Amino acid sequence: MNHDLNFDEIRRYSRHLLIPEVGLMGQAKLKAASVLVVGVGGLGSPAAQYLAAAGVGRLGLVDYDVVSESNLQRQVLYGQATLGERKVLAAQRRLQDLNPGIEIRAYDEPFTSANALRIASGYDLVLDGTDNFPTRYLTNDLCVKLGIPNIYGSIFRFEGQVSVFDAQVGPCYRCLFPSPPPPGSVPSCAEGGVLGVLPGVVGSLQATEALKVILGIGESLAGWLLLYNALDGGFDRIRLKKNPDCVVCSKPVKEIELIDYEEFCGVPAFEPEFGLAGAGMDMTVKQLAAELAAGGLTLVDVREAHELEIAAISGARHIPLGELAGQMAELDTHGRYALLCRSGSRSARAVELLRAAGFRDVRNVAGGINAWTKEIDPSQPLY
Repeated sequence: MNHDLNFDEIRRYSRHLLIPEVGLMGQAKLKAASVLVVGVGGLGSPAAQYLAAAGVGRLGLVDYDVVSESNLQRQVLYGQATLGERKVLAAQRRLQDLNPGIEIRAYDEPFTSANALRIASGYDLVLDGTDNFPTRYLTNDLCVKLGIPNIYGSIFRFEGQVSVFDAQVGPCYRCLFPSPPPPGSVPSCAEGGVLGVLPGVVGSLQATEALKVILGIGESLAGWLLLYNALDGGFDRIRLKKNPDCVVCSKPVKEIELIDYEEFCGVPAFEPEFGLAGAGMDMTVKQLAAELAAGGLTLVDVREAHELEIAAISGARHIPLGELAGQMAELDTHGRYALLCRSGSRSARAVELLRAAGFRDVRNVAGGINAWTKEIDPSQPLY
């Protein structure tokens, strides 16, 4: 019998071989395939594990972060023993143990317009496990340029989305979202949170779509957006149409340029844990403590109400960032204000809003409540 699998592989993948739609030929396709996983966090963790276990012959892992304690609630590739390690190296080691018979390449570098073509060239498809708009738009434009499918997923709190954006057969991400939302209008998971099991569901669906595309079986989600709500267990599908005037996939491939996506989206691709406003508009938590003691400064906490139950500074006025514009009239434009959030990122945006409205003495508390906990009041928890 002539096939591309050795006896060890036949034993390992026997449950696949029993499926008529897969069989020896399909498993050989998986062995010959290659998938680039961009982001090995909440979505990339389950997706990469199932792709490795399924026998995809070559996996590329792209990430530029270390394993932190807050990751362990949902990023199931990692554990207590890997805290502080580079994510792609810890993931590579775990996946190689799961399946020693496949090749796993680790790219421990930011995924940017400067290196995306170098990294992604030679892969059959890309699985998007990112959590920010600059990298999401970069991944889409890159896949259109390379002519390969983009297995898309996104998550927030209890809701997830999955699609296959393949400009060869249907719409791309830009057909659906030509331009990004205004900076600060869509909270990240770091700001808004996510149910720990949700990325497991969505990442597994992404892996399923990737395997279907490689095997050429079933009906892929190309041309569809799958919506999942964990609270009611419901799935919905929305039909997507290709935009004949799409700014990316309507162009000849040679005209597609990978632009500065951070500038395009107005936000950084990698959200800092220690947020700054810049341009002399920041204050340290030690400065905040001194000025609060001296009086005359109003501290405005722009976090969500439920976050105040975790940690808070006594005497702060609470106005969630999303309500700040509506409550601005209640504040004195001539007053002195310090803006606070979890890490300094949301409060930096609040500073921009107030200064644009005519407030002049407004500063951002760099590092937010977590910096306050570390340096001023360690009796409160970090989160």
